[in-house]
Amino acid sequence: MAVSDLVEALSGSPYEALFRAALSIPLSHYLVGLSLIVAVFLYNFVEMHFLEDFLTGFRGQPVVLTFNPTSQVYRDVVSKCRIFRGRYLSTPWLCSPHLQTIFVQFFGNPPVVNYRRQIFMASDGGTIALDWVKNVEVDKPAPQVNYSFMQDDRNPILIIIPGLTSDSNSSYVKHLAHKMAKHGWNVLVANHRGLGGVSITSDRFYNAGWTEDVRKVIEYLNCQYSAAPIYVVGTSIGANILVKYLAEDGINTPIVGAAAICSPWDLLICDRFMNRRLAQRLYNKALAIGLKDYAHSHEAVLSRLLNLEGVKKCHSVRDFDDCATRVLSNYETVDTYYRNCCSSNFIKGVMVPLLCISSLDDPVCTSEAIPWDECRLNNNVVLATTKHGGHLPFYEGLTAKSVWWVRAVDEFFSALRSSPLSHRKKEIPDSSINPAQPPIDHAPYVQISGDGMVAAVNNETSETETQHLGKVDDKTMFEDATKSESNILENQERTSDLPQPTDEPSDVACAPKHDISDITAPVKRSLNQLWRQNRKSTWLLFYIAIVTTWPVVGSALLVFFRKKFRGYFSPSSVRRG
Repeated sequence: MAVSDLVEALSGSPYEALFRAALSIPLSHYLVGLSLIVAVFLYNFVEMHFLEDFLTGFRGQPVVLTFNPTSQVYRDVVSKCRIFRGRYLSTPWLCSPHLQTIFVQFFGNPPVVNYRRQIFMASDGGTIALDWVKNVEVDKPAPQVNYSFMQDDRNPILIIIPGLTSDSNSSYVKHLAHKMAKHGWNVLVANHRGLGGVSITSDRFYNAGWTEDVRKVIEYLNCQYSAAPIYVVGTSIGANILVKYLAEDGINTPIVGAAAICSPWDLLICDRFMNRRLAQRLYNKALAIGLKDYAHSHEAVLSRLLNLEGVKKCHSVRDFDDCATRVLSNYETVDTYYRNCCSSNFIKGVMVPLLCISSLDDPVCTSEAIPWDECRLNNNVVLATTKHGGHLPFYEGLTAKSVWWVRAVDEFFSALRSSPLSHRKKEIPDSSINPAQPPIDHAPYVQISGDGMVAAVNNETSETETQHLGKVDDKTMFEDATKSESNILENQERTSDLPQPTDEPSDVACAPKHDISDITAPVKRSLNQLWRQNRKSTWLLFYIAIVTTWPVVGSALLVFFRKKFRGYFSPSSVRRG
């Protein structure tokens, strides 16, 4: 239908005026309106916060610290770091977590860092590339040859554990390595197996929970350079591995301090988060491509261990973990692998000063997985969170050449080196907590016996129980000895040498005689304490109980009183009265 026919059809109706007005608007105005709609959509899609920064005068957002009120790490170290009392303002033209994350992967503005490679052979035959940065040779070119420092070098050693499919050439790794090397640190990048240009030489591959390589490298450095204190920084998956290692080794680790940057914390939550929105699904595919490239580069080894055709069809990190990671790591399912490798289950076992940095708008490792309460309970952990920052970039300044978390780690370690914590004797962990296992499954709460009785469970064996077991063992040994005629006389002589019971107090422990008051006293104290603390709640529950049971109780009382006082209110009794 032509435009003239449409106008004639609308003749005499109010739509005619609207249609004529729409035709009179220039096409350029429509294009401008469409551009505004697209701009608003993209602004929200990439989660930009330029207007927020503009309205706040580009002052940035404050850094939020989560720690235990009695934490000596906060009191002696973090409280002296000015950067945590300030604000973080991202680069204005990178005012989006997606823009920052993409920029750090493809551009990054990395400084010039020259490494000297050392090949470390693991006990299982695996090859690990250790890339060193000497503090006095940061800006000098150096060939890729085996290298080691003087064993009497007292400068601190910083170990960097990269993230998933990252190595020493990643931009954020170079930012940290250059910064710390300039300040006199001996920096070492511990590349994962198969990364950094080395081949896979064993059937063992790295994963999010594989801590053996980090442990062996740290033990080697502590042995070779015993005069140098060791610090470790883990990024992304490397942070997850670091926290798990610290909890597994506890007080036995030679590390003085550590930092975990943008850790995923809970792999299961992050996996579900990566499939929630379109932007996260794009990240998921990008990470899967990197993992498939990693598998393709080691196809000669993986071909006899995996189904490479299935690996090539992977479209997400979960698909790759299902086809490759869980098979190589001997996990039954992907969820089992994720649950066993979550660093949030191990944060309670960390026994060295640990700084954790995370961004609330991280597009890869969601803030929903951050273990806020677990970090607050551990005196050795301080969690610093920023509202913006993305996944690992945290760029600041107009030129985006400075990384905020790199400055934070530098200041934290500098304050730690000058604090008493760097020389303190490590605390003995609580024996009731096993850091190598999720705490929720092994807490000493209650025990249900076969007859349905519920009793409290304690991890420590009581003194009475120990003595009782000792008596049973002695009795059994005595009965076995009486079977031999030659041992009867010997046992009688030993028995005659024992002290006879007297009325005086003795150091020899015996089973105490429990009084009923000793059993009921703790129950009474608990009930009194519960009553004092929850008096209002108790009265409210009492009132609810009366109201809800009154129909039944009232009917029962009415029947009872009718039977009880039937004789008093009968007509004959009334007439007698």
